Amino acid sequence: MCTDKDVEGCLHFSDLTGADESELPAVKISPDDAVALPYSSGTTGLPKGVMLTHKGLVTSVAQQVDGENPNLYFHSEDVIVCLLPLFHIYSLNSVMLCGLRVGATILIMQKFEINALLELVHKYKVTIAPFVPPIVLAIAKSPVVDNYDLSSIRMVMSGAAPMGKELEDKVRAKLPNATLGQGYGMTEAGPVLSMCLAFAKEPFEIKSGACGTVVRNAEMKIVDPDTGNSLPHNQAGEICIRGDQIMKGYLNDPEATERTIDKEGWLHTGDIGYIDDDEEIFIVDRLKELIKYKGFQVAPAELEALLIAHPNISDVAVVPMKDEAAGEVPVAFVVRANGSKISEDEIKQYISKQVVFYKRINKVFFTDTIPKAPSGKILRKDLRAKLAAGFPN
Repeated sequence: MCTDKDVEGCLHFSDLTGADESELPAVKISPDDAVALPYSSGTTGLPKGVMLTHKGLVTSVAQQVDGENPNLYFHSEDVIVCLLPLFHIYSLNSVMLCGLRVGATILIMQKFEINALLELVHKYKVTIAPFVPPIVLAIAKSPVVDNYDLSSIRMVMSGAAPMGKELEDKVRAKLPNATLGQGYGMTEAGPVLSMCLAFAKEPFEIKSGACGTVVRNAEMKIVDPDTGNSLPHNQAGEICIRGDQIMKGYLNDPEATERTIDKEGWLHTGDIGYIDDDEEIFIVDRLKELIKYKGFQVAPAELEALLIAHPNISDVAVVPMKDEAAGEVPVAFVVRANGSKISEDEIKQYISKQVVFYKRINKVFFTDTIPKAPSGKILRKDLRAKLAAGFPN
């Protein structure tokens, strides 16, 4: 499908919308066939194609919006603003598919701009606002918010990255009519693992910082990362989930699939969290190496591969650094090659020419060595600790 009728082998969108569906050839589709192929870096490494099946997506949508008391209470009179990119699983699944399932109106914005967003909410009486923390932050801090009538918003969903209590409180003051809560997802999990019960048709009071309870018709457990043993309530470990909604596997990568989904069908998320006595889930850390820039995934290995190819760099490690607006930004610890005087700006420009905007290096720290385990694996925790301690001051 394309917009140019003169391109050979392409169909214009109008050809599709005007076609006779009865003329379509019969195609045999299995519930286990892949229907979507979003890309994710999993818990580590380079981006991989995530095979989501027909059965998986149907299950995921049903887990959220179906039933007499759905976890995510959308209805046909709702107006859902869609400003998150539809190639991101959060927007594809919990906005588009769930919105279509209930027959809601979906208002699509091409890109986020605070004044345009507020104008559309005011004009079209938006009721559902699926956001990510940087957008929530922009609303909480913007002085122009008070110039618009945002009282139609009944639900603010935040996902793709954690949102702290302080930010939650600030946006509640700006949107007093809205229920605010978080969900927790992962592309490989299909994608929703837990949903805030404040979004339910019959809502429950929730704790600040919690990201909901496990979705229906799925199993969750917390395991000790070292032993694999299941842990009781209130003890932190790796979050694992099992159910029909999880991915079929990574495209053409059975080894990565086996590292993520064990023999009993449990998907290991790489996130560290615990479940409290009220079955609410709290994320406290992560085993995985991914950097989350405004909800977008940045794989350190991808940037490291580009940097190490530079003749003036002998070793490198990329880690996340906390950032108020973005959540996290990629920063690089670089060991210069002998005699090299390569600068921070040169390294930033070298990377920015090769990657999309959210993968650009935010800061470069020059160092003599990169800390590594005997196996050669980069000790990213040591580097994150250096940043937390104010390195290089």
